[in-house]
Amino acid sequence: YRQLMKMMKMMVVLVLSFVLCVSADSQHNNMRIVGCSEVDGEEMYGLDGEELWYADFANNKGVYPQPPFIDPFIYKKGIYEQAVQNQQVCKTNLGIALKGNKDVPLEFDPPSSPIMYPKDEVEDQQQNTLICYVTGFYPAPVNVSWTKNEQKVTVGPTINTPYPNKDGSFTQVSRLDFIPRQGDIYSCTVEHPALTEPLTQLWEVELKQQVGVGPAVFCGLGLTIGLLGVAAGTFFLIKGNECR
Repeated sequence: YRQLMKMMKMMVVLVLSFVLCVSADSQHNNMRIVGCSEVDGEEMYGLDGEELWYADFANNKGVYPQPPFIDPFIYKKGIYEQAVQNQQVCKTNLGIALKGNKDVPLEFDPPSSPIMYPKDEVEDQQQNTLICYVTGFYPAPVNVSWTKNEQKVTVGPTINTPYPNKDGSFTQVSRLDFIPRQGDIYSCTVEHPALTEPLTQLWEVELKQQVGVGPAVFCGLGLTIGLLGVAAGTFFLIKGNECR
C-alpha cells in the first residue's frame, strides 16, 4: 500500500542500487536514480553517497559536480542522450501510475531544520563556500533560497539533485560561494509542501581575531629596557659601596 501511495507523489523515483566489489576488503555502493514528474525530471549517478554525475535537463547537458582537485571521472559518451530517452519512459509510466491510483491519498514528510556550515576554515577575504544541508523530506525536491544581510541572493546558489536516504526520504545540498567579511549574516530558507511555513537557518561570519606584532614588540622592548635599568642600578650601587 505504501508503494502505491508513493507513486501518487509529486515525483516518482526509480532507484537502482547495487554493491560493486572493488577488492577483497572493501565494497562501494553504486547508485543510479531516474525520476520524473509531469513537468520535471532527474537522472543521477552516485557512489558511496556522493554525486558523480547528473542530467541538467534545463540546460541540455550532463554535469560532473566533483571539485577540481580530485581525479576526473567520466562516463561513456552519450549518457545524457540516454537520460533524455529515460525521461520519456518515466513519464509514460508516471501517467499509467497516476491513472491507476488516482484515489490513493497523498503522503508528505517535512524536512528537518536545515544545517549551515562553511566548506573550509573561514579566513578574511578568502573565497569559501557556504553549505545548506536539508534531509528527511518526501517527496523531492525542496526549494532553497539564500539571503545576505537580509537581501535576497539571486546569483550564485546551486543545489544538487535529490539523493535518497535508506528510509525512503531524500537529502539535498545547496551551496553558495562567498567572500567572508566580519559581521555578514547569511540565511538559508527551505520550502516544502509538508511545511506549514518555511524553515530558515542563520549563519554569521565570525573571523578569528589575530593578535598584531606591535604589542608584543613593545612589551619585549619595555622588558629589555627595564632589565637594563635594573642592571645599571645594581652596578652603580656596588660601585658606590666600594667608594665608601
